[in-house]
Amino acid sequence: MNRVLTAARLNLVHPLVTLGMPWLIAGISFAINLAIWHLTPAGAQDGGFTGGVLALYITAMIVYLQAVTQLLPFAMGLSLSRRTFYLGTALLAVVHSLAYGVAIAVLAPIEGATNGWGADMSFWAPGPLDVDNFALQVLVSGAPMLAFLAVGIGIGVISKRWGPSGVWVLSIGSMVVLGGLAILFGWLGAWPAIGRWLVDQSVTTLAVGLPALLAMVVAGLAYGGIRRVVP
Repeated sequence: MNRVLTAARLNLVHPLVTLGMPWLIAGISFAINLAIWHLTPAGAQDGGFTGGVLALYITAMIVYLQAVTQLLPFAMGLSLSRRTFYLGTALLAVVHSLAYGVAIAVLAPIEGATNGWGADMSFWAPGPLDVDNFALQVLVSGAPMLAFLAVGIGIGVISKRWGPSGVWVLSIGSMVVLGGLAILFGWLGAWPAIGRWLVDQSVTTLAVGLPALLAMVVAGLAYGGIRRVVP
C-alpha cells in the first residue's frame, strides 16, 4: 500500500500542472463565457446555459493522459511496477474526482445566489446537472470527472503500448463505430425512442450511474493494457 501511495504522490511532482492547469483553463473559459454573457445577447438566447465547464473536464483528462505517457517510464525507473503505478494513479483520480465534485458543489449555489454571476449564466452546473442536494451535486459533478480521467488514463496506456498508431486506430475506430451507430439508429427510426428513454431517466442515472459504469469498464481495460507496456 505504501508503494501505491508513493505512485500517487509521484503524479503530484508538478502540482502546478496536475492541480493548477485544469483550474487555470476552466477559469479562462469562465471569464470568456462571463464576458460573452454580459456583453452580448447570448444569455437571453441560450437560456443561460453554457458548456464551458467542459474545459475543466477535458484539461483534467489530458493531465492524466500525460501522467501515463510521461511518468510511467520514470516510475519504472524507480522500480515501481506497472501495476503499482496504475493503482496509485487510479487512486489519485478517484480523490481528484471527489475534490472536483466538492468544488463544483460549492460553486454551483454561489452561482445561483448571484443570479448567474450577474449575467443569468449557468456555468459550473448547467441545466439538469444543477441539483439542490449538496451530496448529490458532488456525485453529479464528480462521477463524469472520474469517467474523463479514466478515459485519459486509458488513452495514455494505448499511447505507451502501441504508440501514435494505436491512438490513431482508436480515434478512427471510435468515429467509425459511433458514426455507424448513428446511421443505424437513423435507418431504424430509433432516435425518438432513444430520446424518450433519456428523458425518462433520472439525473442520478445519467450523470452518476452511466459515467461510473464507463469509468469502471475503461479502468478494467486500461489495467489489462498497462501490464504489457514497455518503458
